[in-house]
Amino acid sequence: MRGGGTVDAMEDLVLLERRSDGVAIVTLNNPKVNALSQAVLARLREIALDLTANPPGAVVITGGERIFAAGADISEFAGANEADRIGLGFHSALDAVAAIPRFVIAAVSGYALGGGCELSLACDYRIAGEKAVFGQPEVLLGIIPGGGGTQRLPRLVGSSRAKEIVITGRQVKSEEALRIGLVDEVVPNEQLHQRALSLASEVARGALHAHALMKRAIDEGLSSTLAEGLLLERRLFTEVFHTDDSQVGVQSFLEHGPGKANFTGK
Repeated sequence: MRGGGTVDAMEDLVLLERRSDGVAIVTLNNPKVNALSQAVLARLREIALDLTANPPGAVVITGGERIFAAGADISEFAGANEADRIGLGFHSALDAVAAIPRFVIAAVSGYALGGGCELSLACDYRIAGEKAVFGQPEVLLGIIPGGGGTQRLPRLVGSSRAKEIVITGRQVKSEEALRIGLVDEVVPNEQLHQRALSLASEVARGALHAHALMKRAIDEGLSSTLAEGLLLERRLFTEVFHTDDSQVGVQSFLEHGPGKANFTGK
């Protein structure tokens, strides 16, 4: 850990690396179990806001090899008076992650429980190692998920399956997580980061403004009616034609065929 006091210590809790290929890597770094304390969440929110203000090409969020993130720091739980502050900390951080206008990939190795699972749900795409385990075990403490689990989980796996997972508090291994749509890929543990970085690097070479608009259309469309979503898509479809990449892509298609455009991200 770097010297210098509180600010440096907070920065060490979540690490940000911006690579030359346009990929930003966000790494949870709060040993031993990557608990999502309020300090960790504050730093995660700070990083997410930075990635929104100055977007990279794509983002990979990862944690420890054995534990992606074990959830909230239970030692901070001090009753109802603190619950609202803790819930706000989770929602502020994870909503900021979800709002990053780029493709955000969760690379999950080991346990992603409680808030750790909710962090993965706030990402756009989840790649799990074979030994990854997911769950919302809050009910075992007599409480409910407070970081978006009751809302994002059913949007992925359906309401019945989500209710069963959160009400029993059971753990979901990677194979089942893939089958029910909780994760999008499962790879051998030793290939996890290579696969996540490879996908992110590929995405980062694409039409980045179009990525942002597509993500916005899908996310906002899911929280609106079909008619409202279609109106939004129509507006964003017109907006994207004001980008340089749309001109590059159309011209490249006409001259060379599909998939050969060299986008600038403008």
